[in-house]
Amino acid sequence: MEQRTAPMAATRTSSPNVPRSGAISKGYNFASTWEQNAPLTEQQQIAIVALSHAVAERPFPPNLAQERVIGPESGLSVNTTDIASEDSAAIEAVLVNTNQFYKWFTELEAAMKSETEEKYRHYVDSLTQRIQTCDGILRQVDDTLELFNELQLQHQTVATKTKTLHDACDRLLMEKERLIEFADALRSRLNYFDELENIATSFYSPSMNLGNENFLPQLKRLDECITYVESNPQYAESGIYLVKFRQLQSRALSMIRSHVQSVLKSASSQVHGAIRGSSGNKAAVSEGVEASVIYVRFKAAASELKAVLEEIESRSSRKEYSQLLAECHKLYCEQRLSLVRGIVQQRISDFAKKEALPSLTRSGCAYLMQVCQLEHQLFDHFFPSSSEDVSSLAPLIDPLCTYLYDTLRPKFIHETNLDFLCELVDVLKVEVLGEQLSRRSESLAGLRPTFQRILADVHERLTFRARTHIRDEIANYVPLGEDLDYPSKLEQSPEVKEATDSAVESQDVFKTWYPPLEKTLSLLSKLYRCLEPAVFTGLAQEAVEVCSVSIQKASKLISQRSSLMDGQLFLIKHLLILREQIAPFDIEFSVTHKELDFSHLLEHLRRILRGQTSLFDWTRSTSLARTLSPRVLESQIDAKKELEKSLKATCEEFIMSVTKLIVDPLLSFVAKVTAVKVAISSGVQNKKLESVMVKPLKEHAFASPEKVAELVQKVSAALQQELPRVIEKMKLYLQNPSTRTILFKPIKTNILEAHTQVLSLLKSDYSTEDMETINMVSISDLQAQLDSLL
Repeated sequence: MEQRTAPMAATRTSSPNVPRSGAISKGYNFASTWEQNAPLTEQQQIAIVALSHAVAERPFPPNLAQERVIGPESGLSVNTTDIASEDSAAIEAVLVNTNQFYKWFTELEAAMKSETEEKYRHYVDSLTQRIQTCDGILRQVDDTLELFNELQLQHQTVATKTKTLHDACDRLLMEKERLIEFADALRSRLNYFDELENIATSFYSPSMNLGNENFLPQLKRLDECITYVESNPQYAESGIYLVKFRQLQSRALSMIRSHVQSVLKSASSQVHGAIRGSSGNKAAVSEGVEASVIYVRFKAAASELKAVLEEIESRSSRKEYSQLLAECHKLYCEQRLSLVRGIVQQRISDFAKKEALPSLTRSGCAYLMQVCQLEHQLFDHFFPSSSEDVSSLAPLIDPLCTYLYDTLRPKFIHETNLDFLCELVDVLKVEVLGEQLSRRSESLAGLRPTFQRILADVHERLTFRARTHIRDEIANYVPLGEDLDYPSKLEQSPEVKEATDSAVESQDVFKTWYPPLEKTLSLLSKLYRCLEPAVFTGLAQEAVEVCSVSIQKASKLISQRSSLMDGQLFLIKHLLILREQIAPFDIEFSVTHKELDFSHLLEHLRRILRGQTSLFDWTRSTSLARTLSPRVLESQIDAKKELEKSLKATCEEFIMSVTKLIVDPLLSFVAKVTAVKVAISSGVQNKKLESVMVKPLKEHAFASPEKVAELVQKVSAALQQELPRVIEKMKLYLQNPSTRTILFKPIKTNILEAHTQVLSLLKSDYSTEDMETINMVSISDLQAQLDSLL
């Protein structure tokens, strides 16, 4: 098509407005003819012109020759060049009408088709030849594939036959291996049964003993056979073989037991011989109980047992060997006990003869711990795996501990000294159990039960002696004359003389205390660290309670002997000391008492005797079981609260007695005036009494200015004379200024209150002249006077 369009593009028109391309000229001539038949709009013409100008400047192809086409003015002239043939002449076609155009276009189209088909025809021929060639190749390939398929079928047949052969071979190999494994397993199983004859021959041989190098391997093999036969009871005659194996094992273990016993006895005999061959001084031997003659020589003599005992320990998971190991422990402990028993008993007996109970306890426990540690080290040498078990050495340690316990118990059971018992508790609790056993807990664990038992017995004895002490020395204390010599006892005490000069407490401070108080506090201070909190709480509650009662009894005796005020101050002083001294104890001074109450049974018995109820009526609420069941009554006693209550009551009594001593006239006067005023306001008196009562207060006989002045004088004299003596007594009994201030404050308040009430009555019912006659001190002056007393 490019070949056909090239000649057309080579034509040109002679008009200057038409582009110089031949194709454009032909198109222009065709367009002119078409324009005449189908005129275009102006806009379409403008677009065509613009398009023609844009296309007119296209360059000619380089392989085409440019030809000039000149047409007459009356029509278009077109030159056509055949590109296929370079020598052909130009063809001019002049299109005058539509038929010519169609004719020309048909010729042009035929020429182009002919030229185009020629090229493709050659291409089709070439393709046809190649297709034929490919068809031949495909036929050959098909023949080859058929050959390959036939070869593949033959290969599959051969592979199937080969696989069948391989499978058969594999099955034969597997069956062979299975048979071999079965034969090996059968042989391995039969080996255990076959060993019976070999082991029996070895163990029944006269030359077989523990020194034989084959003994332990044969014993190990015997254990393996027993284990196997036990785990497979389904085998034929396994029970018979098991019995025979166990007989051989019993024989072997008996040989081991006999050998261990003989070696231990031999070692003990050597040690006994060494002891007898020494200087013969038993004291020297006992002092060197841990020396080589007891331990090193025994270890050397029994060294051949170490390998056997290790084998036994390694198999101790089995019942038979566990029993054998326990018997070996027992044999060992028996032989060791025969060596050290006499020496330990002699040493403890020497301690008991020379030392007091606390020192004996300390020395005996320390010596026993030393022996126990050495024995544990020797035991660990022979039985390294069993040394951690405390019960293993129990047959050896317990008899030694029992001897120490039997030596100590009679002594502290008969000990009455509380100080010795408390020191004994401190030695056992702090030194023995607290320090030494904690540092060497593993080797001395077997001693702990014995020491705890001794400590428990000492606690029990200490508790009993403490209760006896509370009963005899505190509750049932009979005071002597010098114990009740108050206040002379305080006046003679150096503590009172030095209290104002020095703050250092004198050692004689307890001499001014009532003896039961000193004994109570001393007892509690000793028992606080020695007894368990629950036990100490009960004892402390009881001691504080009976001490408080004893002090109150002594206060009554002092009140009868000296004065009521001395008795009150004595009680206040000692109750304050008791409260202050028990405060540091971190316990509750309360105890709950439970009692069985049978008081309701009397009424039930009366009803039964009257026939109102039956003894055998189990359906009613008054049945026998319910009737005869006692009631449980619980009562809680708090000694500290009771002490506070007694102290408070005593302080109130003292305050009221001092108040009454100083301002009793004023209080009586105020009470009478109050009674008069109440009688007037009540209106229940007769007319004569009313006529008397309406008189002014100062006209009454008891309320005249002279009488009131006399009362005021008595009170002033008491303030100046009695009250200083009271203050001096308070300073004598109560050395703490703050305590005196607290106790004196309500007394001062009561005195001021009495004067205030009287002054109020004087101001309301008396004239100024009467008040001057009475001459009562002012409240401010009275307060200053009272403050100066302290």
